[in-house]
Amino acid sequence: MFSNLKLTITELAYAAVNMAEETLDSATGKDKKIAAIEYIVSMLPIISPFRSIIAVILSKFIDEAIEKAVSYMNSIKNLEA
Repeated sequence: MFSNLKLTITELAYAAVNMAEETLDSATGKDKKIAAIEYIVSMLPIISPFRSIIAVILSKFIDEAIEKAVSYMNSIKNLEA
């Protein structure tokens, strides 16, 4: 069960980081990370009452997925520069 959910989180992380960058352009990294986490949790294919529980259980994985997405986005920016 969690392997499919982790794949979904990994895929959502890229969209979440991109959304946070675009909507919170001048905000701090911490604010962008919070927005990305909220986006991922809201998009999980789980019924609402269980989303917060799953978010707590997989919080470290969600953080790692976001950091990986941020690193990837930064590497693309560096290639374009």
